[in-house]
Amino acid sequence: MSRLSQLSQYRKHLEERYRKLVEQSNDYKYIDEIKSDRAAYKAMKILDKLNRINYLNQEFSI
Repeated sequence: MSRLSQLSQYRKHLEERYRKLVEQSNDYKYIDEIKSDRAAYKAMKILDKLNRINYLNQEFSI
């Protein structure tokens, strides 16, 4: 498996996880503030990883 396909697969995994965490954060917003904050924090961390992967993907495609 090439590095580009690994990056692509990992990016898809992170995007799905990010979407689930954002949705979970919005669902818990009024029910349990602590769970909402944790999900939002994890989503921010995953978004940072996604931005790094997108940067690497741009570097390889040049």
